[in-house]
Amino acid sequence: MELLDLKAQYESIREEINAAIQDVINRSAFILGEDVKKLESEVAHYCQAQYGVGLNSGSDALLFALRAYNIGPGDEVITTPFTFVATAEVIVLQGAKPVFVDINPKTYNIDVDKIEEKITNKTKAIIPVHLYGQPADMDPIMEIAKKHSLVVIEDAAQAIGAEYKGKRLCSIGHIGCLSFFPAKNLGGYGDGGMVITNDKTIAEKITMMRNHGSRKKYFHEFIGDSSRLDNLQAAILRVKLKYIDQWNNKRIEIANRYTELLKDSGVVTPYTLPETKTVYQQYTIRVKNREALQKSLKEKSIPTAVHYPTPLHLQPAFQALNYGWKEGDFPESEKASQEVLSLPIYPEISESKQMFIVKNIKKL
Repeated sequence: MELLDLKAQYESIREEINAAIQDVINRSAFILGEDVKKLESEVAHYCQAQYGVGLNSGSDALLFALRAYNIGPGDEVITTPFTFVATAEVIVLQGAKPVFVDINPKTYNIDVDKIEEKITNKTKAIIPVHLYGQPADMDPIMEIAKKHSLVVIEDAAQAIGAEYKGKRLCSIGHIGCLSFFPAKNLGGYGDGGMVITNDKTIAEKITMMRNHGSRKKYFHEFIGDSSRLDNLQAAILRVKLKYIDQWNNKRIEIANRYTELLKDSGVVTPYTLPETKTVYQQYTIRVKNREALQKSLKEKSIPTAVHYPTPLHLQPAFQALNYGWKEGDFPESEKASQEVLSLPIYPEISESKQMFIVKNIKKL
């Protein structure tokens, strides 16, 4: 059994994928190119926004979003400590200071009631993370941002296709960031990412930024970087994009089945905010005896994962920044890190496998 079976997905669309790859090779069009342009337009439209800019990773999408809004040394950016390292790592790479706000223990997303108390005259942006494919509570975040003139950068790396009150994620904040890492709901066959925005100036700036500060070959208007989504990945992703709603809906069906099967099992199943659509990048339960359960499931060849075992404020890399973070500062994030456990979920997983997994969870 696999935690995520990417081969099963490939087999279902093998001919289309192979044809798309072969077409790129036949045209010898590898860097940027028509497939990238088309994918940018298609993903932006899918996210109910105007502009998309393809980059070489979700991490660079976050980094370039900060750069585009001139966030750097002396600035502060509010985010959550319960997320993948990239969310806060890019803030540090820009010379700014990450300011952590604890999570809501039900959603695992940033606790909107605790944001405003962390705002100072140095605060420039908020990065809400839509963790596990579950939308953060965006209305109050946008209200706070408007009140304090802050930029909202949506980290939707795990949440393409998720919706908040009828709006697709990446269309609510000032800019949204996607990852096309292979394990994502829309994943390539290598790294890839994209920024999504309705701001033409920001889109143009990032388009130049990813290509050495250039809009015209060999003419560089500012110091940029090399972060181009390659045409081969774009061609693959264009094939997969046609199936994203089908796959996301299947994930929702599988998640609902897990939740029903796990009733009265003693584990905490995922909670979703009202008026939202969660796309279940992970199906993450919460248990007191995680280590024992994980060991027991492993003995039955059932893979699991912990997303994430150590909150960012306690990671050595962030401790080295000497901001004075210590154990107990963000109790909900720390507690969640000791209790969360992600179960196998992908569109092709069978009902019988789910029942086998749940049966073994209930045994313990």
